[in-house]
Amino acid sequence: MSHTAQITSHRKPRRSSSKTALRAGVAGGVLSSIAVAGAAGPAHAEPVTEKTIEMPTLTAGLADSVAQSAAATQQVASVLQLHAQEDAAAKKAAETAKTAKAKAEAIRKAEAEKKRQAAAEKAAKAKAAAEAAASAEKTTYSAPSTSAKSTGSTATAKTASYTSTASGSAGALIAFARAQIGDAYVMGSTGPNAWDCSGLVQAAYKQIGVDLPRVSQDQSTAGTQVSLSNLQPGDILYWGSAGSAYHTAIYVGGGEFVGAQNPGTGVVEKSLDWDPPTGAVRVL
Repeated sequence: MSHTAQITSHRKPRRSSSKTALRAGVAGGVLSSIAVAGAAGPAHAEPVTEKTIEMPTLTAGLADSVAQSAAATQQVASVLQLHAQEDAAAKKAAETAKTAKAKAEAIRKAEAEKKRQAAAEKAAKAKAAAEAAASAEKTTYSAPSTSAKSTGSTATAKTASYTSTASGSAGALIAFARAQIGDAYVMGSTGPNAWDCSGLVQAAYKQIGVDLPRVSQDQSTAGTQVSLSNLQPGDILYWGSAGSAYHTAIYVGGGEFVGAQNPGTGVVEKSLDWDPPTGAVRVL
């Protein structure tokens, strides 16, 4: 074979341009990464260390802020809860006051109606008795005696019949006094269902338009002094001395008187012998 003979070429086929570009890009990326890493190398190690030191400080500050926010939220919640409790308490108090006021008003109305009915009944009773007394010169009365005796659980009362010659004004006030027999004795009371001695005497005389003093001391000097042997129906009896008497009653004739005696007997009709008076005054 001659030296000039053509030798078949063994070169590798040429790579395509696209593959060459891809490899260049990869190489460039690697070199860039190395350059960046080098730039961030030992020359900048200290700043990294500073940032690492600051992180705990930032974290602690954030924790404090979160804690303060939580505390503020809890405080607001507590205030809102307190307001809610106060509103509920105020509402309950208002409802309670409204209920109590309505109940008190109902009780007041019931008591007023009861008093009105009692007063109307008493007035009608007294008016009927006065009319009956004024229509006749002589009237016979029958009233229960308050000297009832109790045996076990049974109480027996006897009825006393008597005749009174009182008429006109005297008859009217006596009729009123007798209409109260059986009522209670209460110190300071002036009716219509409870009396003290001078309260009953004053109310009886008021039925005929005569205004008497309120207390027994003054009533014992309100008229002309008369002897006990010369009594007339309607005379005021008193116990104690004139001007300082401690008890008064009304003489109704027939040796009897009507008076609010004491808490044990209430308003009764009794004989003068049962409790002899000291003196008497005549107003009519």
